[in-house]
Amino acid sequence: MRVIGLTGGIASGKSTVSAMLRGLGAQVIDADEVAREVVEKGRPALAEIGRRFPDAIDSDGTLNRERLGTRVFENSGDRLSLNQILHPAIQQAVFEKTTRLEALGVTLLFYDAALLIENGLESSVDGILLVVVPRALQLLRLLHRDGLTPEAAEARVASQLPLEEKVKHARWLVDNSGSLAETRAQVVALWDSLHTVASGKVHPS
Repeated sequence: MRVIGLTGGIASGKSTVSAMLRGLGAQVIDADEVAREVVEKGRPALAEIGRRFPDAIDSDGTLNRERLGTRVFENSGDRLSLNQILHPAIQQAVFEKTTRLEALGVTLLFYDAALLIENGLESSVDGILLVVVPRALQLLRLLHRDGLTPEAAEARVASQLPLEEKVKHARWLVDNSGSLAETRAQVVALWDSLHTVASGKVHPS
């Protein structure tokens, strides 16, 4: 199985590209979806978060994502602590999902993860597909999408590796600064190329 890492900066449109790939028939494992699964009630990761961040657990025993998110975005030490809790659980779950898909005969898989590069996971994939937009557009989309203040938007963008640094790790780029039709045309061309290679019809370039 060939596994392609799909990543991008916050508000770059990674989720849009992921949805386009799914629509074309691609198998996608979404790290955010996995992260939600591993912190469900009764899961070990949630218990550990409760010990480290007791104010992030609501009275019903569920995770208050908004409260936790605000805290970790404002404090790099807390963000590191959270990642140390979540990473092992997420990676184990991803491994199990990947193994099941490979057993079903899937030959091409996309791993959608915002912090793929920051977390040093390049060696776990066969190449990185990066969704890029200018920083100014990232900030503008964050302001409109999440209703953040300019300061909060800046902090969230600054919490990730700059896109110009991520480009150095990428094998494929999708420019999402134009129209959806323009983005889709790039995704379709890339899917056609990667799917052809994964199916064994041609050798990879």
